[in-house]
Amino acid sequence: MLLRVQQPLSRSFGQCVRFLRQAHGLTQVEFSEKCGFYQTYLSRIENGQANPTLNAMEVIAVALGLTVFELFERVQQAAEPVKK
Repeated sequence: MLLRVQQPLSRSFGQCVRFLRQAHGLTQVEFSEKCGFYQTYLSRIENGQANPTLNAMEVIAVALGLTVFELFERVQQAAEPVKK
């Protein structure tokens, strides 16, 4: 059985973080300051070009008012293909 991956997890994670950040009305600069990250690092995360550590993912989740587990549930939901 072959398993097809739509896109890398880092890309799905980054897209979800961007969506949630924007839903909170935050710019990358505001959110990076809230997280204590450089804006360029956050940009790389959102573009799927960086693989954040578990600690960094937890910081992002908390800044979004979520647990890391809730954040990953959102990532999973966003990455699931739409069923017809």
